[in-house]
Amino acid sequence: MESLVLAIDQGTSSTKALLVNAAGELVARASVPVSQSHPAPGLAEQDAGELLGSVRDAVAACLRGFDARAVAGIGLSTQRESVVLWDAVTGGPVAPLISWQDQRGAVRAAELIDRGYGDLVRRRTGLPLDPMFSALKMAALLDRHDPSRERSERGELRLGTVDAWLLTSLTGSFVTEIGNASRTQLLDLETGDWDEELLEIFGVPRAALGRVVPSTGPFGETGDLAPLPAGVPVLAVLGDSHAALFAHAGWRPGVVKATYGTGSSVMTVAGTRGPAGAVCDTIAWSTGRPTFACEANIRSSGRTLTWLAELLGISMDVLVDLAAGADAGDVTLVPAFGGLGAPWWDSRAVPVLAGFDFGTGRAQLARAALESVAHQVDDVLAGMPDADRVFADGGLTRSGALMQLQADLSVVEVARTRHHELSAAGVADLAGLGLGLWTTGDLEQRADSGLEVFTPAWSDDRRGTAVARWHAVLRTARDLGAHAIERMS
Repeated sequence: MESLVLAIDQGTSSTKALLVNAAGELVARASVPVSQSHPAPGLAEQDAGELLGSVRDAVAACLRGFDARAVAGIGLSTQRESVVLWDAVTGGPVAPLISWQDQRGAVRAAELIDRGYGDLVRRRTGLPLDPMFSALKMAALLDRHDPSRERSERGELRLGTVDAWLLTSLTGSFVTEIGNASRTQLLDLETGDWDEELLEIFGVPRAALGRVVPSTGPFGETGDLAPLPAGVPVLAVLGDSHAALFAHAGWRPGVVKATYGTGSSVMTVAGTRGPAGAVCDTIAWSTGRPTFACEANIRSSGRTLTWLAELLGISMDVLVDLAAGADAGDVTLVPAFGGLGAPWWDSRAVPVLAGFDFGTGRAQLARAALESVAHQVDDVLAGMPDADRVFADGGLTRSGALMQLQADLSVVEVARTRHHELSAAGVADLAGLGLGLWTTGDLEQRADSGLEVFTPAWSDDRRGTAVARWHAVLRTARDLGAHAIERMS
């Protein structure tokens, strides 16, 4: 019986399952959508039980027609920074999942910065003190459901990122993969373990957190994940952006990947930790020793387009088609929903739509939304001077117009992969390595095959005009946010 690898990618908007054979070929796939709620401005939540159910449904659909006994191992890729609080005895969630997009920790972040903790947090964790990361979300959950911290200190309540929640539910192992842990602001990058001083600063008891393990585990074996038999090992776990980088064979020097999903991640492996700046230091993966990476995080890219499609009452496909054939003119959209991520890290910035008039239609708005994605990535790439080719992945890469626009704005070659589910493919690659199905050399050849390359075509004057207009409106978004804070204080 041929060995198969099952890859599960639990993301913000859907859960995907891929079945890969011993030759690295995709033989089956399934996708299950998941919902998100916004109970108040700045808040973003999901149902942790729905996420777990979507994993079960995606696996069952993917394996339909296959002998589940052929699955030799599982790889799990997950959304990062999102946080679940659950009961250690019942295993059920105590509250809604707080999404990585949620901004409820903004006030607390500002307070900690005012108290002088910003440099300490950045030095230990590689991350700016920002509400996107997990620690402030964990503190908010405990403030509401265990304000005294008594239950969490006794281990009766458990906290974790999505990988920890799913692993506990599927295998019974309460562990956290090190790359996901590095996104919490509670992990010391040098020691690779939870940091006692950071735990105290954020008010998160160590007893509530799972044990930190490498990207290759141990993670345990499945118990109840029909139609799989019990005892199938989970061999690899990666954060979704890390998994996409792995699929690009990102351990090679000079590989820069940009993921165009709900948000965007621009990431490259670094030999050592880099200096603090616009990009974050993070742990890409660990297969014995940590591999460090530099990453820039953009909060709203694909989510901007889905918001506009919903607002206009059209589908995403229609919106992207409209954008592809349109000229935005002077219409510019800065999608600072919940503030701006890298390279600005300005949680006060507000969304701004500028340059429109009575003649502006859906096509111009769609194009402005598409351009906002490319501009945000370009702002990040400007701080990565060695990037002369970017490997692009994620759902929005289906838009050739976006890929060409990125090449034109950033004056780089953009190589679009033939795989759209690259996070799932990357974690399947790592799991298959553990099974001995392929080598790193095989993966490098696979990563370089079937790429479609977009080359820059704009003149310097055209690019300069577009970038100047974008930065002018971006400054307005930041200034308006700062003035609003001043009026409130």
